[in-house]
Amino acid sequence: MSTKLNATNISIFYRIFDFLSLFIGLYLSCYFLDIHVSSKDITFICLIQFLFFLFICEITDFYRSSKGMRLRNQIEILFTNIFFSSLITFFVFIVNDLKDFDYRLAILTFIVTCLSAFSFRILLRISYRKLIIVGTNLQNTLVIGDTKRAAKVLKEIEYSKWRGYNSLGLYSFQNEVSSESVFSGTFDDVKTMLQDNKIDKIYVIIDKHNLSQAEELLTLLTDSTCTTIIVPDLFQLEYLYTKVEDLNRIPTIPLIDTDIQGINAVLKRIEDIVFSLMIITLISPILIVISIAIKLTSEGPVLFKQTRYGLNGKPITVFKFRSMRVMENGHEVKQATKNDPRVTKVGAFIRRTSLDELPQFFNVLLGTMSIVGPRPHAVSHNEQYRKLIPGYMLRHKVKPGITGLAQINGWRGETDTLDKMEKRIECDLMYIKNWSIWLDVKIIFLTVFKGFINKSAY
Repeated sequence: MSTKLNATNISIFYRIFDFLSLFIGLYLSCYFLDIHVSSKDITFICLIQFLFFLFICEITDFYRSSKGMRLRNQIEILFTNIFFSSLITFFVFIVNDLKDFDYRLAILTFIVTCLSAFSFRILLRISYRKLIIVGTNLQNTLVIGDTKRAAKVLKEIEYSKWRGYNSLGLYSFQNEVSSESVFSGTFDDVKTMLQDNKIDKIYVIIDKHNLSQAEELLTLLTDSTCTTIIVPDLFQLEYLYTKVEDLNRIPTIPLIDTDIQGINAVLKRIEDIVFSLMIITLISPILIVISIAIKLTSEGPVLFKQTRYGLNGKPITVFKFRSMRVMENGHEVKQATKNDPRVTKVGAFIRRTSLDELPQFFNVLLGTMSIVGPRPHAVSHNEQYRKLIPGYMLRHKVKPGITGLAQINGWRGETDTLDKMEKRIECDLMYIKNWSIWLDVKIIFLTVFKGFINKSAY
């Protein structure tokens, strides 16, 4: 059995098991709840949800990338896809006013479907690992390159043996290497192995010093059946998005971009609308109390409006509860400090508990902000730090958020040193690079438990 055939079978098995999970979820839920639903309605519900589920999986490239994905990440994305396909199906029935539809059935079906799909995934992963142990479906994989990124690729391959990689080691583009080096061989050794058909997959790390050797190697690879993966290491940049895109059959690699586009942007917008409406409804009494307290204890408007950079660095107006006697919105903005005389008594409390940020949920509804994303900084701070921190403006490739990865990791409040701001930006870029709906939900819940109260907020 060829490796290619096995990879294809895995993708087919995933689709079959996910389809079965939807049916198992519905039928078992009907049985447990003793609900009698007509065969016509059951068939209609399953077909509708499976079509939505397949659509979301294909758009997000879920099945194609599953083999190279860790089980935890795979389950997180699977949960998200089932959740949104169930949500869309739910709204379809609301619109059609299906009389026989039971909300308990929808909730239990979702839970059982998730459990079934997760169980199938785990069983398939165990079976796949057993095939690897007995030597089936192994790919002799080699890495060639002379940079730190090459060593990092090798480390990931050796760590991920469950994917079916039989590591042949790290090879250099040089013709001679020291016996004490980390390299398993030279460029000439790779040529010999290719001629002997001993390599199934090769990762070629291309840097600015090995362009001629890389071109020679790629020419040799066209005369083989070895699967070739190019890993560019030409620039000292923080890559946000490295999925290969097809431009009329011309392969392109966007480096400074985000995965929050297309269907992902739609899903994130749905997430923002649903969560912001729920939260505004729940906190409306708190909004009223804070508004009255601000009005009674200090002169000035209840809301504080300030210009920030939004998506793609375009100016937006951000709402906050006013917490200071002096409102700044000029080119030079002084950050709040400990015992700042400008902060009112009410302001000190709402700043420490992050309650001053609550009006920004209306920014989310308006579409200028997201619930989760990099926190918006004052314009003057943006202009200051973009000159000091490489890649600073990359954080504006997504909408600013009310909370984010930096905030739940403690990087909020006063940034009185460059190091603190660098840590915050590092978290922001990590969020953009690893974004998923599941990550957003995780950050939201962590914010509720540990992100609101922070001693560094003045």
